[in-house]
Amino acid sequence: MAPLDGASQGFDAVAFVRAGEDAKHLDLAVENARCAACIAKIEDGVKRLPGVKSVRLNLSTGRVAVTFEGPDDTAVSIIRTLDQLGYPASPYTPEPGESPRDREEKRLLRALAVAGFASANVMLLSISVWAGEGEMDLATKTLMHWLSGLIALPAVAYAGWPFFESGGKSLKSGGVNMDVPISLAVLLACGLSIYETAMGHGAAYFDAAVMLLFFLLIGRWLDVRLRAKAGQAARDLAALQARVAHRIDADGAVKAVPAGEVKPGDLLLVPPGERVPADAEVIEGEGPVDASLVTGESAPQTLKPGSDAYSGMVNLSAPLTLRAKAASQDSLLAEIARLVEAGEQSRSRYVQYADRAARAYVPAVFAMSGLTLGGWLIFGAAPHDAVMNAIAVLIITCPCAMALVVPAVQVVACGRLYKHGVLVKSGDALERLALIRSVVFDKTGTLTEGRAKLANADQIDAESLEAAARLARASRHPLSRAVVEAAGDGPVADELSETGGGGLSGTVEGRSVRFGSAAFLSVNADGGDAAQEAWLQIGEEAPVRFVFEDALRADAAGTVAGLRDQGLPCELLSGDREGPVAHAAHALGLTTWRSGLKPQEKIAHIERMKADGEAPLMVGDGVNDAPALATAHVSVSLGSGAEISRSAADLVIQGDRLSSILEALRISREAKARVMENFALANIYNIIAVPLAVFGLVTPLVAAICMSASSIVVMLNALRLARS
Repeated sequence: MAPLDGASQGFDAVAFVRAGEDAKHLDLAVENARCAACIAKIEDGVKRLPGVKSVRLNLSTGRVAVTFEGPDDTAVSIIRTLDQLGYPASPYTPEPGESPRDREEKRLLRALAVAGFASANVMLLSISVWAGEGEMDLATKTLMHWLSGLIALPAVAYAGWPFFESGGKSLKSGGVNMDVPISLAVLLACGLSIYETAMGHGAAYFDAAVMLLFFLLIGRWLDVRLRAKAGQAARDLAALQARVAHRIDADGAVKAVPAGEVKPGDLLLVPPGERVPADAEVIEGEGPVDASLVTGESAPQTLKPGSDAYSGMVNLSAPLTLRAKAASQDSLLAEIARLVEAGEQSRSRYVQYADRAARAYVPAVFAMSGLTLGGWLIFGAAPHDAVMNAIAVLIITCPCAMALVVPAVQVVACGRLYKHGVLVKSGDALERLALIRSVVFDKTGTLTEGRAKLANADQIDAESLEAAARLARASRHPLSRAVVEAAGDGPVADELSETGGGGLSGTVEGRSVRFGSAAFLSVNADGGDAAQEAWLQIGEEAPVRFVFEDALRADAAGTVAGLRDQGLPCELLSGDREGPVAHAAHALGLTTWRSGLKPQEKIAHIERMKADGEAPLMVGDGVNDAPALATAHVSVSLGSGAEISRSAADLVIQGDRLSSILEALRISREAKARVMENFALANIYNIIAVPLAVFGLVTPLVAAICMSASSIVVMLNALRLARS
């Protein structure tokens, strides 16, 4: 057999191999990966290849990251192996666009529409046959069955393809998944219907086949729909990366180049309003930057010569000259993206209830059907009757109700949470939320409002407040915005100027006014680590101190207390300074807190908690929280938080009401109870119905009706959640 050279896959695999320091790397996007079993199958299969050191599949993004040694041609073997396992691969490109999951959702929706249309029309013909039983002659009945077949068979071929394709690939790779008995039941029902109609026996089960597919597609589409938003976090981080860098050449000329071309040692110019393209050291210039990417703190950080600047930081004021310390792909932002993907991958290993049930269910279905066929033949039944009974067993045990158990509850629970302002983004988020044993909060923007407020306005006279406001109205600095909020709209000062990292100067009614840091005004003062402060000086008068604070959210204390009342210990992890963190922790009664943490340190802490069996819920809102949100057992982000944090989280709270966490926790536990009830109902149905089918007391048509009835019971039980 000729080696796979890329043409058969539509791309040259070798061209996408990246050379590292001690190994080579290949990133691929795979199709059809849906559950934890797929992860194990892909990783174990590829890891057996010679030279492969590690394999990691991110279920949310469909990305397989392979590290290997040896020739570049190993990439060809990797792609061939993935294809043989039933997971076709293509180059992984995290750029925005229609993802394979989006295409799958549209495909399932079209299949669902076709199955629904066919079910309605075939059932009309079937009802006519049932109503005319005893009065309709065989020729008319046969004609009605052929008309049903003309509608049903093309619909089954189209709507059933997702199950046929998945089941076929599973068998080809030596495994058996839930789609195998589904496909077999549908194909046998159609084949038997054609045979019965052609032989003039007067029985057909086309309605059973299309109805079965209709119910199954509802469950499959609901599951994919709930997962549609998962895995966006790593792609969204690309938006935080500067696309263009302003490189200073040896002759002093500034040249715009792609950020990916920046190398360690390059001199870079970062104008105000632009992002830092790579991790670097400040060589010249001084001014504030938005450093929330690293610290999560809303207050700008002042950079000066010798300071470290990280990729993704936004320069707020004066131009900065930097010397690159790393290439863009090795920057802090790139590391955060890798941490987010690693967190999503570890979380996607969670095995859902339905996956666990399927492992035992599928072999049992085949065993019962095979024993039924063999048993009837052994006891002398005609082959036709034995096959009919075996098909009845397959149809009556078809995992339609089992496939709806979890999606039906999830959709009802998600709809109820939506009314409370909580958006559920991950299909298994509610399952994981019901199992949490501890809660971790970020501070800035999560427990607090995330913006500075003037705390001592009652201690500042009206003249001083208005003078500061006249300067502040011309600035976008967060502390200036807080002053304007306290003073209201009004005129601005004359002869305004702003000193980067220092403050504002101007003239108010003929008098010089300065507003800024203590160093800017040459004030020898220490407001304490817990305080953000600025100073105002009018002429030669004594400076006036302005104190700012990031106030706690109104429902923060109640939410923390409510969680502790449920036996869930809470703690605070923040990138902010020790003083503000300690102040917030004390106000909320939290005895466990840590400050000054970087994203990697938050992840390490959460990993330790998971290793200790604490199953932590992480609540955050900033870019620097995204890796921790992706790593936690389950995570919540606020709607006003950074887009990347919302993408990485499992649930998003609209309206920023922390108390919604308590409601989400309660509903998740109710949903878990309904899921367990649904599994019990599905099992009770099988216990009653299967023996009837095994002993030949149920025809395939009655089996299809029973199967549909069990699905309806499961859905009605799920709807109870909407009223509880």
